[in-house]
This record gives sequence, structure tokens and C-alpha cells, in this order.
Amino acid sequence: MPANFHDDLFAAEAIRDPYGYFGALRSEAPVHWNEQYQMWVVTSYERLVWTARHPEYFSSEVALRDNKPPSPTIPEEDMELFGAVRNWAAARFTQNDGAKHKEKRKVVHGYFTPKAMETWRPLVRQTVNDLLDDLQGAGRMDVMHDFATPLTYTIIAGLMDIPPSDRAFVKELCGQMCGLDGNQPDRIRMYAEGVQAVTDYLAPIVAERVRDPGDDLLSVICKGEIMGAYTRDEVLANALLLLVAGHETTNDLISNGVLAFAQHSDQFDLLRTDPDAHIVNAVEEVLRYDSPLKSIQRIATQDVDMGDGQTVGKDDRVRWVISSANRDPEVFEDPNGLDITRNPNPHVSFGSGVHHCLGATLARLEGQEAFAELARRFEGFELETDPNELEYLPSVGQRTLLNLPVATR
Repeated sequence: MPANFHDDLFAAEAIRDPYGYFGALRSEAPVHWNEQYQMWVVTSYERLVWTARHPEYFSSEVALRDNKPPSPTIPEEDMELFGAVRNWAAARFTQNDGAKHKEKRKVVHGYFTPKAMETWRPLVRQTVNDLLDDLQGAGRMDVMHDFATPLTYTIIAGLMDIPPSDRAFVKELCGQMCGLDGNQPDRIRMYAEGVQAVTDYLAPIVAERVRDPGDDLLSVICKGEIMGAYTRDEVLANALLLLVAGHETTNDLISNGVLAFAQHSDQFDLLRTDPDAHIVNAVEEVLRYDSPLKSIQRIATQDVDMGDGQTVGKDDRVRWVISSANRDPEVFEDPNGLDITRNPNPHVSFGSGVHHCLGATLARLEGQEAFAELARRFEGFELETDPNELEYLPSVGQRTLLNLPVATR
């Protein structure tokens, strides 16, 4: 093991710089048993892709199969709530394996194909321009709060046809649900309260759209009940999943990307020379360089020989570390550098295999429109705070800046 290495995934340096923390681990122990949190941590690109593409060994049914208590621990009085949260999680289509997963994912898959998503590009472009019209002359912005979050939430709320008058209220409720992969003792209570509040809001709308579905994304989910693929609880759970996931991670893509460009001005200058020519590769490189998701959890269905004399035991928790795999020098030349001309770029920011992220096309579309327009309007960004003082959500799963104040020029 690396000198002075520790297993605290929530230590300040691990949250602030997961690349240094997990990179040191990857070089010495690409499959590592974390004693503190009782889980396997997979950090190399090769091992991550292998585990992702063997769902028969590494199940996505975490809520159904993982019977261990939460780690980090929560108060004993919140354990009943933890059970309720597990039941809600188990109702999401992402928490299924094999044919069941395929059937339930198929309900919404057609909505997110590249061809279908292209029809929404004009809306995304208009939303980007509307926001930047208000921000361009100010000389500064908090990228997360003034641009990334309003953009991505406006889009997903529009796709789901959430009434405009309700959107600020629903967004506030969704904000309670970002700490599940954290270490706060009250995280389960906060998350459960958020789930209940948003579900209570969605329930009458879902009932109406089951009776009279439209063409919006929420109606597509409701059609899953009409065709017998979803129960009502599954409709509500999947609606909530797509509402939250539909903006949370893309917030991070945009904020992390602006931070990367602020710290690599030569790459932003290159993007500015011809945004249309560079934008597709630029978004892929931002996704690789500082992925919105740091890690994903699975459960071993049986004992699995991982090589090097290591065996993952049946029912063990396993975390793939996307942040580490995307910086693996065995796959990526100059992995810690930002290069918007990198091609090919086989990053795993959207996972790999049959559980590849459903919303990848939408995230890419929003990233392309956002970064291209930023490059057309601004010469660059300067951080208004010391980069070592930037605050991140204390999460083992998400790479989320709490704020990103920049001066624009």
C-alpha cells in the first residue's frame, strides 16, 4: 500500500482531490478492501470495465441485496427510515438486473435516443442564451448557482412538463436529496423527507397523466403503468429518479468544466477558435477529466476471483471509482492533463455495459450547447477564490462543487 495511505473516503484530501487519493491506490492496489467502510474499491480502468460488463457477478440490485447497515453509520432511530428509503430505491428501474432491467428500462429508452434528444436542442440552446444574456454584462457569476443549475433544472422540468409555477418549489425539495452518498449523520432523514415531499407533489400529477398521457417524459413513465411494466410506486420512483438525476449530474458537468477551463486557459482559447469544430471532443474531455460521478456501487452475487490473489465475497459491497479509471495512465496519455482534441476518448463517466447511463445523450447535448456558447461570449474565466478553498459536497458518489464564483472577461 502507498505510504501514509488511509481508508477514510471522506477525508478532506479525498473529497477535494480524488485523483491524487485514488490514483495512489490504483498504482498499488487496483482492487482494494476498504476496512473502514467494509467495501471493495476498484480503481483501475481495466478492472472497472470488467466488473461493469459482468452484471451476473456484480448486481445493480443494491437496495434488494445489501442487508448490511449504512456505512457511515446513522442514528439508530433513523433505521426504520433507512428501510423506507431502500424500498423506494428498489422501485427504480436502475435497481434491476437482466431481463427485468431491460423490460423496465425499455419504457423510457426511446425518449432518450440521440435522434429523439436532437429535437430538444433548440430549447436547450434558447435556455443557454437566455441565461447568458442576463449574465454576460455582469463581469462575474457563480457558475453553479447562476448558470449550471438553472439551465439543467429548467430543461428536465420542461421535458417532464412540470408546471412553471411549481418549478422553484420542486427544485427546492429536490435539493434535500443530494446527500445520500455522504457522511452526515442525518442524511437518511433529510433524503427521506425529500423523497416524501416530491412524491406527494407528483402523485396527483401522475394520476392525471395515467388517465390522460401526453408526449412529455412524465407521461412516458406513466405509460409504463398503462402497459403493465410499472406499478404506481415504480412510476413515482422512476419519475423522481429522472427528475433529480436529470439535472444533478449535468450541473456538475458544467461547473466542473468551467473550473477546468479556468485552470487550463490554453484549452479554452483553443475551443474559442472554432467552438463548432471542437465542442464534441471538448465535452468528452471534460467528462473524462472531472466526471460528475465519482463512483458507483454494486453487490457481488457470488465469490469472484479478481486476480492478484484477491476474492470478492458473495454479498460484498463493491465500488467502481470512475474518477480513477478516467485518469488511468494505462489507457490515457497525459491523464492528468486537459486536452480537448483527445481522440479516441474511451472514458467511463456514463458507466459501461448494459447499465450505461440512460441520460448520457441529454447530458452531452446540454454540455455542448453550454460550453460552445460560453466560448462564443467570453474570453476566459478567473477564479474568485483560491482553488484549494473550493468546497465540494462530502460524497463518495458525486463530484459536486457547492459554488464556483468566477470573474468573466
